[in-house]
Amino acid sequence: MFNKILIANRGEIAVRIIRACREMGIRTVAVYSEADRDSLHTQLADESVCIGKAQAADSYLNIERILSATVAVKADAIHPGFGFLSENSRFAALCKACSIAFIGPSSEVIEKLGNKQEARNTMSAAGVPVIPGTKEPVFDASHGKRYAEQIGYPVMIKAALGGGGKGMRIARGEQEFEREFNNAQREAVNGFADKTMYIEKYIEEPRHIEFQILADNYGNIIHLGERDCSIQRNHQKLVEESPSAGLNEEIRKKMGETAVRAARAANYTNAGTVEFLLDKNNNFYFMEMNTRIQVEHGVTEMVTGIDLIKEQIKIAAGERLNISQEDVVLRGSAIEMRINAEDPYKNFASSPGTISHIHIPGGNGVRIDTAVYQGYSIPPFYDSMIMKVIVHDSSRSLAISKMKSVLGEIIIDGVTTNRDFQYEICCNEKFKKGNVTTNFISEEFADFM
Repeated sequence: MFNKILIANRGEIAVRIIRACREMGIRTVAVYSEADRDSLHTQLADESVCIGKAQAADSYLNIERILSATVAVKADAIHPGFGFLSENSRFAALCKACSIAFIGPSSEVIEKLGNKQEARNTMSAAGVPVIPGTKEPVFDASHGKRYAEQIGYPVMIKAALGGGGKGMRIARGEQEFEREFNNAQREAVNGFADKTMYIEKYIEEPRHIEFQILADNYGNIIHLGERDCSIQRNHQKLVEESPSAGLNEEIRKKMGETAVRAARAANYTNAGTVEFLLDKNNNFYFMEMNTRIQVEHGVTEMVTGIDLIKEQIKIAAGERLNISQEDVVLRGSAIEMRINAEDPYKNFASSPGTISHIHIPGGNGVRIDTAVYQGYSIPPFYDSMIMKVIVHDSSRSLAISKMKSVLGEIIIDGVTTNRDFQYEICCNEKFKKGNVTTNFISEEFADFM
């Protein structure tokens, strides 16, 4: 087992990893930017190292500085968390070259699955259903339009190296295709420094269902059930829950087995997530595989009782999975709502600032993952998520009631948050009935779009 792990991240996920390491008896090192000098993760870790200025490019995305810090403090592993360098194949490769364990899959697997076009081709060859689309990369609108006509409108235009909803546009007809293609490609170049695009059939009103995977280095692969992430705004998830209200046992079993087959086809190791779109006829299609821990991993932990961060660390240290598929049982219902420092009434504009007063509730079946505290100044340089509220109860309806109670008790003064917006989702009749698709926000909360 590792003696010391450096956490190449910030915020609540860094705090989450530090706590798991502490329980395992592993020392931790926090890295931080100048803007994060007073952040909670720097105070909780055994050691902390400043790696640069506030901008992520000068700190949390600076591979050389992170590796230098790791060598300097004599850490034997790096946990990348999510975002930043967590799915950067070059970072994983350089960790290996420096004899530092990267807590995640190999650089080769990250590179293969990070390119959405190559990932689709890998899955298709393994018999995993994929959304009809291009098999070759597309670089210009004129070629793209010809493919779109063959596939049939509406189509989704996507950046091959995209993520987080960036570089994605829907074209419902040829009149708008060129405009949307160019917009998506411009965003891809700005966000990922790559202009490679691909085009796939747009599935109308689907559910977004993802399966959590654990895979060790000895060929053992299991899934830990699904998460329903259908409630999104601009392709950014707002609410996640497990299990999904839209799956029966037959389709859940079929999707889970397919997710394991997808991971095996990619020679996957460590924790990962296979993401599907599920249409109204229960046809499901592979979208992508995320090669990292997910923001919403907590709902899976609540219904299975399995600590995913600890499992990641043990797998990276060379241990075998001690959990079989038969051991995985989903008990009750868990829901997560992301609390962001943003103003829903001003087009969800970010709301950085100093928290003057905060009250965080607790209780049976309540979990709050956060790195903020009273007097903490939220910097404007990073993602606006400041808290994850996760609840668990014996049924979905009871979990929703518990979530409403918790949201109603949370106090965060000094900055504007989306807490009230999330409360309104809890009160929505379609949500309470589990009747949600990826169009839920645009249809039910059109005034906010």
